[in-house]
Amino acid sequence: MPTSTYAHKKQQLYLVLSGIFLVNALLAEIIGVKIFSVEKTFGLTGSLSAGVLVWPVVFIGTDVINEYFGRKGVLRITFLTVGLILYAFLVILGTTKLVPADFWLDLNKTDGQGRPFNIEFAYQSIFRQGLGIIVGSLTAFVIGQVLDASVFQAFRRITGSRFIWLRATGSTLISQLVDSFVVLYVAFYLFGNWPLAQVLSVATFNYWYKVAAAVLLTPLLYLAHYLIDRYLGPAETTELQEEALVDKSV
Repeated sequence: MPTSTYAHKKQQLYLVLSGIFLVNALLAEIIGVKIFSVEKTFGLTGSLSAGVLVWPVVFIGTDVINEYFGRKGVLRITFLTVGLILYAFLVILGTTKLVPADFWLDLNKTDGQGRPFNIEFAYQSIFRQGLGIIVGSLTAFVIGQVLDASVFQAFRRITGSRFIWLRATGSTLISQLVDSFVVLYVAFYLFGNWPLAQVLSVATFNYWYKVAAAVLLTPLLYLAHYLIDRYLGPAETTELQEEALVDKSV
């Protein structure tokens, strides 16, 4: 493959993977304010942050980027994502300061059953997340990503191109153990009003959900590898993976 074509495919691949990673990380942060009952929703005991529902896609994105673009490739999109998440929250915070239009309040003053409803209060409650949640989630995100990227590469140096499932699952087991507890501890214990027992209970359930999701989604990881290898070609795939192993940037 000509150098220019290889460089173009390499760039396009990184852009697509980064886009998938970024949008799911941003979604997880925005919807993560909601804690839902797993028992009432799925019939299983426990509570989860809604953000963890899309977090497995971030796991896969992290591992695939790491496989082809190395630790630096993961950290580059991680720090860009953090910056864009902060930007998104600042914009959202700014909109909560805007004075609502009277007709908008009047048109939405009752819900579907005719009960009194304050749409401005609802908007504020949903979108104006506390500083603790933002600090906790971004701190956990960065720590988790650095751990994931580092552990993944350590496993890869040991296993080579074999055992994709081992390095993917192993890095998730370690990184998410830290991530799951840090985010809730900072957000809801240090800055919030949760007792430590509640933090540990929800964090433990969140962690085991992430572990189960990482294991169950392993076939998707292999599918992603298959599609990317076909897109790049055998020789180019090997070259890109070797670059990633020595931690070169894109």
